[in-house]
Amino acid sequence: MSNPYVPILFLLALGFGFAVLSVGTSLVVGPKRYNRAKSEPYECGIQPSPRATGGGRVPIKYFLTAMLFIIFDIESVFLYPFAVAFDSLGLFALVEMVLFILTVFVAYAYVWKRGGLEWD
Repeated sequence: MSNPYVPILFLLALGFGFAVLSVGTSLVVGPKRYNRAKSEPYECGIQPSPRATGGGRVPIKYFLTAMLFIIFDIESVFLYPFAVAFDSLGLFALVEMVLFILTVFVAYAYVWKRGGLEWD
């Protein structure tokens, strides 16, 4: 009988080989146009400024948008299993899910009130 870990090791070796082959191919075939802007740590091609626009402070809208994304992402993770097993969970699970969605809507209302959904 063969070892049950052989397919897992084969898959890991295949993934590692694909990664090395992809990086090696891009180094050989890819364009080699270097300039001072591309050598900077911020590699989009635009010269980075020493200070952020607006006095160096990041607007709260970015953090609120990230928080909103995380909250709705977590909500979707919890809603899928609930939707699959809805018939067998009963009334208690329905009440808990309504409370959970209400909590998510409170967070959504907070972001809306703070102006996180308005982009200038």
